[in-house]
Amino acid sequence: MIITGLCLCWLGTSAQDHITRKKVLNYQHHDDKAIHFGFCVGLNVMDFTVTPSFANYQTDSLLGSVTNLSPGFHIQAVSAARLTDFLELRFLPGVAFGQRELSFYRNNRLYEKPQRLESSYIELPLLLKYKSKRVNNYRGFLVGGLNPRFDLAKTYREEDEIYMDLKLNDLCYELGGGFDFYFPYFKLSIELRGSWGMFNVLNRRGSTPHPEFQNAVEKLRSSVYMISFFIE
Repeated sequence: MIITGLCLCWLGTSAQDHITRKKVLNYQHHDDKAIHFGFCVGLNVMDFTVTPSFANYQTDSLLGSVTNLSPGFHIQAVSAARLTDFLELRFLPGVAFGQRELSFYRNNRLYEKPQRLESSYIELPLLLKYKSKRVNNYRGFLVGGLNPRFDLAKTYREEDEIYMDLKLNDLCYELGGGFDFYFPYFKLSIELRGSWGMFNVLNRRGSTPHPEFQNAVEKLRSSVYMISFFIE
């Protein structure tokens, strides 16, 4: 009986130690830094919200829509400032590359070749990151803010039969979320984020050999969907 009691006490103590033992925390002081830096690489898909030009609409008018989404990529630098235990201000200057394919239809038939509009963005996102309480070596977060974009790609190319053009400037609002994973010497973050343009980015040129393309569109609003991997 005495031996049985001692065994039960030892098992109970071992079980209690196992329950109360905390997992070793990696990179513990990272979130206490006033300012920290890092970098980001990721993939994106660019899209348009197309508003038809009803002012020029007739029975045989062209109707445009995005028919092919191609993957692009982006690279960003990270500068982050700690505001509170759960709030962080992030500045993510970088570049993003991608394209959209805008097809036009007349009487439900494809009209000419699609207009492939390429974009090479310089981006300056300023975001707030709201973080959950850390659990062992991970935590969730939400992000949101504004992103001024400058499109440096020249999309008007008569030799390639591309007869539409995009404006240089746009301002986007962005929302997303993801998870932080803490390793011994760095933090890895995986983030999904959407970006929606606030302005009409269609650049109406005074002269083009095929004005019917730009005349068929009232507004083009840009949108970009991203998966990003941060090392900080």
